[in-house]
Amino acid sequence: MEGKDLRIVFMGTPEFAVESLKALVENGYQVVGVITAPDRPSGRGQKLHQSDVKIYAESYGIPVLQPEKLKDEAFLQDLRLLNADLQIIVAFRMLPEVVWKMPRFGTFNLHGSLLPRYRGAAPLNWSIINGDTETGVTTFLLKQEIDTGNILFQEKIQISPEMTIGELHDSLMVIGAELVLKTVDAIAEGDYQLLPQDSREIDPVRLHAPKIFKETCKIDWKKPVCVLNNLVRGLSPYPAAWTNFTKGGIETAVKVFKTSAELTEHHEKPGTLLTDNKKFLKVVCSDGYLHLLDIQLSGKKRMGIAEFLRGFQNAAEYSAGE
Repeated sequence: MEGKDLRIVFMGTPEFAVESLKALVENGYQVVGVITAPDRPSGRGQKLHQSDVKIYAESYGIPVLQPEKLKDEAFLQDLRLLNADLQIIVAFRMLPEVVWKMPRFGTFNLHGSLLPRYRGAAPLNWSIINGDTETGVTTFLLKQEIDTGNILFQEKIQISPEMTIGELHDSLMVIGAELVLKTVDAIAEGDYQLLPQDSREIDPVRLHAPKIFKETCKIDWKKPVCVLNNLVRGLSPYPAAWTNFTKGGIETAVKVFKTSAELTEHHEKPGTLLTDNKKFLKVVCSDGYLHLLDIQLSGKKRMGIAEFLRGFQNAAEYSAGE
């Protein structure tokens, strides 16, 4: 049997998942249905927003299911009628056992890390935030505990010192799509070995990748400069690291998209702003200075630091942080 003989149900929601769905569809695989998130109101007008996966699937006439509850009997009946041989998950929510056990070849997931590293919701972000130099993608068969199933295949990628989460996302999106095709073909042909995950040797910091919240993104200027530079890279362009510029008790929120680290001894207070008011703006950290290169004031456009300084007078009179 070949991979293109299998009836496939694809489950995913964001842009990251579209590349894998696109690879399946445009290479002639039988995607008989797509499961994605329900339409949600968003934006200023609170208009209903369709997921990226839904938009792509409907452009090719693929049936789309959008269940609120994955254990709902009406949804389960619709899913059974698709008669899938295999289910594929890319950036979707946790599935109940009744769903992932349904196809005869089971369900596999594409995960954005080298499992068992970074199990959880935000593996790409945390690999950069923690200063890793290598990551990748993994396909694995589902079991009850999240992101713990037996590994099918992995593909590695180097993280360069200046790479942001946006750049890593785009690279792994393509590499992951290729790995999905490889995995489907191997399952159809029975040409694979299962590798149990062994997390005993994994640094606990790198074992889990929890969801990113606003407080996660806040810059603590008392931390080392390289730690903060990695935080900025791991959150750029979205959701973005942030701080406050404070003067006279008035705070202005600032998103930070690009920085560079300067390691040096000093006796200045963390959070102090230093600038020539023309070309550079740097913030004092515990062991050096973090140069701000690309930022955005609340309610303003994103801009390079020279452009920012032309419109932001006397920056040295402000402090960053609390």
